[in-house]
Amino acid sequence: MDISSIKIPDIVTILVVDDEPDITEMISHALTRKGYACRTAENADDALKLLAKFSFDVVITDIRMPGMSGVDLLKIIKAEFNADVMVMTGFTEEYDYESVVVAGAADFIQKPISFRELVIRLKRVLHLRYLMIERDQINRELEKNVDQLVKYSSQLNITHQELQYAYLDTINRLVAATEYRDEDTGEHIVRISRYCTLIAEKLELPRETVELIQYASPMHDIGKIGIPDHILLKADRLTREEFEIVKNHTTIGASILENSRADVLKLSREIALTHHEQYNGKGYPHGLAGEEIPISGRILAIADTFDALTSKRPYKSPYPTEIAVNIIKSKRGKHFDPEITDIFIDNIDVIKRIKDEIGSRENVSLADFIWSSRDIAAGMDKKIIQ
Repeated sequence: MDISSIKIPDIVTILVVDDEPDITEMISHALTRKGYACRTAENADDALKLLAKFSFDVVITDIRMPGMSGVDLLKIIKAEFNADVMVMTGFTEEYDYESVVVAGAADFIQKPISFRELVIRLKRVLHLRYLMIERDQINRELEKNVDQLVKYSSQLNITHQELQYAYLDTINRLVAATEYRDEDTGEHIVRISRYCTLIAEKLELPRETVELIQYASPMHDIGKIGIPDHILLKADRLTREEFEIVKNHTTIGASILENSRADVLKLSREIALTHHEQYNGKGYPHGLAGEEIPISGRILAIADTFDALTSKRPYKSPYPTEIAVNIIKSKRGKHFDPEITDIFIDNIDVIKRIKDEIGSRENVSLADFIWSSRDIAAGMDKKIIQ
């Protein structure tokens, strides 16, 4: 599903908050020319007064202002009002992205502002805002349908396929939230679903569990919608601080998916939260080890790693299958569950067929293979015997 197809109202209201009137007027004028309805405020107190009187879709606020800061304003807005918040500052060295994202910011913009970039980022925030609104509406409809099914099961003529479609539609709409970042996302989630289904079948899990894993596994990285583009798409090795921010996508994803009564979304939350845990307890976010990690998270970990290794990423070219397999073998019993690793390796021919069927446009031979700078820096090239 194309995220650009999300329905956005004809009138979108924006509140611009900055203690420099020239800046608020320039931003307001630029956005008004693009068809947005804008109001301005010179400080957080004035902004809160306007929020109490009017409804806004997005608040664009400076961080450093006299009196209440933009970060404190952000926290109040997220607690008391239904508006998304984009923060902006020229003092980036004084603020860390993680604290702003955790506080609930939809985006972080550096000054001086490029109006073209501002409009692009604003459109993305609005697409995500109304995607989530549509998601909530779908969830409410799903829960209503479930209640009706329980109460009027003898009267309703709803088939299993119709209910299944409703669940899958919710999943597809949520996964669409990440598609604007990576053109390969659609093929990636199909491959992940196929890999995980194969492993679950070979583990001889119950049929119902296999089916749930098939439909829930594409949701594993939904939390990346909360990670800034300049970190998520960085070509160079991440700094320690940047990696800590990336790790938050597990808990962000779990937060998005929490409190659903649908089994498929419950499992999706479990996968989003645990797919970066490692068998030796050195993963994140909770450092679970062995069978403390749900089977779904252990399955997803190896499928996601293989697909990441063999796919093009901003920081690397696709790795040949032989190299990816050697890396996975080297992490048996460390990163990955030994039994699942053995099943994966034993069925590598089937895995390769799935990869070739779905979006395999860049086959790389061992002769052409080049280690990524990230893996060289991590010493991976010295650890793997080719």
